[in-house]
Amino acid sequence: MRATSNPNGDPAAVDPEDFQAFVASRGAHLYRTACLLTGGDTHLAEDLVQETLGRMYPKWGRRRRIDNPSGYAQTTLVNTFISMRRRRSSSERPTEHLGDAPADGVDVELRLTLLDALARLPELDRAVLVLRFWDDRTVEDTAAALRLTESAVRSRCFRALARVREQLGADFIEFAES
Repeated sequence: MRATSNPNGDPAAVDPEDFQAFVASRGAHLYRTACLLTGGDTHLAEDLVQETLGRMYPKWGRRRRIDNPSGYAQTTLVNTFISMRRRRSSSERPTEHLGDAPADGVDVELRLTLLDALARLPELDRAVLVLRFWDDRTVEDTAAALRLTESAVRSRCFRALARVREQLGADFIEFAES
C-alpha cells in the first residue's frame, strides 16, 4: 500500500484506488459482521458499513500507523454500531417478513431464530459474541476492540451465551448437539 501526495503536497492524502482495493477485499466480511450485529437487519447493516468506511476514508492516508487495517476496520465497525444504537431513534420497528430470498440449502427458520436471539441481547453482549464466535477473535483481541478488560469479555460472553441458550430452549440445544 502506498500513500500519495495530493496537488498541495500533502503526504497523508488518500489514494482512492488503494482504498477501493481495501473495500473490495474486506467489504463483504464487514457486511456479514454488520448483519450479525444488527440482528439480521440488512438495510441497517449496509448503513453501518457505509458509516464505518466513511469514518475510515479520511484516515486512510495515515494508515502506515495502523498495524492491521482489517482489524482497525472491524473495531471501527463495532464502535460505530454501538454509537449508532445509542443515538438511534426508537421509531423503527422490525417486521416478521424479510424481503430477501434465502439461498438454497439454508435453514431459514434456524437462521431467523439465531438472529432473533442475538437481537434480544444488549448491544455490547451481542458485539462480544459476534467478535468471539463469528470473527473468531481471542478474548484479548475482543477486549482490545471493545475497550473492555479480558475478564469482562469472558463474563459477558458466558452470560450472553446463557441468555441465548435460554431463549432457544431445550429443543434447539438437542439439535445443536446432534
